[in-house]
Formats: sequence, structure tokens, C-alpha cells
Amino acid sequence: MIDRETFVELMSGVCAPVTVVTAMTADGRPHGSTVSSFASLSLDPPLVNFALDRASGLLTHLQPGDRVGVNILGADQRELASTFARPSRGPGLKFDGVSWTVRSGLPYLPESAGWMAGRVERHVDGGDHVLLVVGVEEAEPTGTAPLTYALRVFGTHAPLAVAS
Repeated sequence: MIDRETFVELMSGVCAPVTVVTAMTADGRPHGSTVSSFASLSLDPPLVNFALDRASGLLTHLQPGDRVGVNILGADQRELASTFARPSRGPGLKFDGVSWTVRSGLPYLPESAGWMAGRVERHVDGGDHVLLVVGVEEAEPTGTAPLTYALRVFGTHAPLAVAS
């Protein structure tokens, strides 16, 4: 088995989308965390997946059957990514000073590159993380350039020049 440092270094070179996954607590407070493990899983039915650390406070609000929002951040939203990546002392606190609204009953961050809402279908064991499989119920792409993370820095996608 490879050592932890080698694995971390290898994976830092994998370009990942940056999202803020959101939920509402039972008492109506917004909760959200930055997630870079978001990916498409299935077209039929439409499914996505992402992983949360087992210690994530958001995980307790995203059990099978719960609704979840995914804000796909735009290239100019790196501050927002950093805000939601910090540990929180409780639900709603990361939203202080952040422009947000409720959409489909979930916290929504305007000006994101994309939005989807769905329902958690199941949890899958993933070592120190839990993989959540989500059935997509609504989605809105915007065409805005996405925020990505690779080699420990934020960036965005840029097409390669076509060889002539």
C-alpha cells in the first residue's frame, strides 16, 4: 500500500470541480460545505455523487431521503469556496455575510455556474469519507466558467489550442 503523503500528492494533481453542497436543518437554518469530490454518476436515472468526511456537520443533515442542493461555483467565487471550506461552529454561521436565498427549499448561492437539487438516495462506505448518491430532481446550467481546484490552487477550465 502507498503511503499517505504520496497519495495526497498524486490526488492534488487531479482537477476537481468546486461546489458548495447545502441543506436546511430541521429548524430551518441553512447549512453548507465546500466539496470538490462532486461528479456525475448516471444519466438514466440522473444521479450525481460526492463525498463528505465522516466528521462533517453537514452529513448529519443529509441522510437517505433528505433533500440536498449543489451550487457549482463559478470561476470568480473562490472566496465563497474558502468561506464554506472553513470549519463552522454551527448551522447557518457560514452564511453570515454571504448573499444567498432559498430555492426549492434549499440554500442557493446566486451567480453560481450551475445549480442542482435532489434527494439523497443512499450512503456508500468510503473509508474516512461517506459517498452520497443523489437523485437529481432539478438542474440549471448557466454557461459560466466553473471554479476548479488542482495542485492546491483555484483555477478554471481553459480549452487547449487546436493543433493545425
